[in-house]
Amino acid sequence: MATEKQSSLTGRIVTGMVAGIMVGVLLQKLMPNGSDFVIPLYLFDISLRNLLVDGIFEVIGQIFISSLQMLVVPLVFVSLICGTCSLKDTTKLGKIGGKAIGLYLITTAIAISFAISLALLVSPGEGVNMVAETSFASREAPSLATVIIQMFPSNPFTAFAQGNMLQVIVFALLFGIAMALSGSAGQRVAKLFEDMNEVIMRLVTILMNLAPYGVFCLLAGLFTDISLSTFQNLLAYFLVVFVALLIHGLVTYPMLLKLFTGLNPMLFLRKMRDTAIFAFSTSSSNATLPITLETATKKMGVKNSIASFTVPLGATINMDGTAIMQGVATVFIAQVFNQDLTITDYLMVILTATLASIGTAGVPGVGLIMLAMVLEQVGLPVEGIALIIGVDRLLDMTRTAVNVTGDSMVTIIVGKSENQFDEDVFHDKSAGRKLEDIDFHHLDSKQ
Repeated sequence: MATEKQSSLTGRIVTGMVAGIMVGVLLQKLMPNGSDFVIPLYLFDISLRNLLVDGIFEVIGQIFISSLQMLVVPLVFVSLICGTCSLKDTTKLGKIGGKAIGLYLITTAIAISFAISLALLVSPGEGVNMVAETSFASREAPSLATVIIQMFPSNPFTAFAQGNMLQVIVFALLFGIAMALSGSAGQRVAKLFEDMNEVIMRLVTILMNLAPYGVFCLLAGLFTDISLSTFQNLLAYFLVVFVALLIHGLVTYPMLLKLFTGLNPMLFLRKMRDTAIFAFSTSSSNATLPITLETATKKMGVKNSIASFTVPLGATINMDGTAIMQGVATVFIAQVFNQDLTITDYLMVILTATLASIGTAGVPGVGLIMLAMVLEQVGLPVEGIALIIGVDRLLDMTRTAVNVTGDSMVTIIVGKSENQFDEDVFHDKSAGRKLEDIDFHHLDSKQ
């Protein structure tokens, strides 16, 4: 029975996504180029744009995203404290962090290297004579030293309020270590945080059951305003990035998982479906973080002591999807402006983008800032970014789905290497399904 209900939840989410896209495309036919469609009635006229796109879809979609973001800070803080204080040897944190960061950097380097190779093979910018309708002003990215200094909060409550994930992670780690070293007092506080973690995870489950409606509204509103003519002009660029993202998510990650753990990659991808849909719909790794963490622990079998650290870290610094966009965009812009890049230039692109995935963590608009950094390193005009902004929204959704898949993959590898992984849970196709079943008519803490 639980299996049927879980299948029903997954089916409803997929249905909501497909229906939202179809409704958005239909509304775009009725309201092309941002126009409106007015239905005249006897006493007043009804504007479809005001009623649906800027009204119902916008309100429900933004409430859904805000609800997910609402959980991020408390979930990361509480879960990471529980994971840290449960470690028998807190010195392992450095080892776990080193493995996670190393794997994230390796996958980012693979991603951008593959993207550049594919772009050079296809040459999406050859023969394109485009003029940017808008300009792009790059913002200066902070230095690595500044980022390291800003990882440590002067006021943790300010970090909570601003959603500064690196500072929240650092404070939670220090708090968890202090609890582990506080004897019986730490154990009493730990029980409180464990109970809080259970409640927060249950709140995540509630939002998952409401997801089909949020997904529908987000995609219906988005596809109403997507310019199809822009996609036609940038079709080659769009397809190269999209195919590179699919290959990285469906081939590279499963291969690495198989290589390092020997686990079934197809089962891994099957268990990632719901999380990937959430990521695609919200276009935010941080907003999807509660779902990613629940998937890693309840469905994949990684212990909370590992997942509570590697998943938030990945949501902050793992940018494989962005790296793929940067690689293709660099080749595309170079070809559009008829500028030749040398092998040294391409190596510089790979190095800069890989290091920048950590160096610009937590900065708003990080993808465009990183791309501006890359273009400046090889002497390409930053204004070229304006050429690809029009199609970046849909690609951003896809690369977010790729990023959260990479977060889960690295979490499994680190968990298994540290013997903090339950292989029986991973092989159990119904793992986590019962937890996602909520009867809103009979609220029982034992359900």
